[in-house]
Amino acid sequence: MKFRLEVDMDDAASAEESARELGRILRYWGGNLHHYALRPGDGSAVHDSGYREVGRWSIVSTDAA
Repeated sequence: MKFRLEVDMDDAASAEESARELGRILRYWGGNLHHYALRPGDGSAVHDSGYREVGRWSIVSTDAA
């Protein structure tokens, strides 16, 4: 299995602002992963601190079948 996280970064934000926002997203979702079975097909939208959807995480199978 693979854990995938994709987050759209704001091109207009400074590197410091981007790092702060991405750190917040990683802490929040990392802390909530225990609510999921973490099986292929699991996933959820990722929101920034303004509650805007900025990405998604998902669990995908690596089986060749």
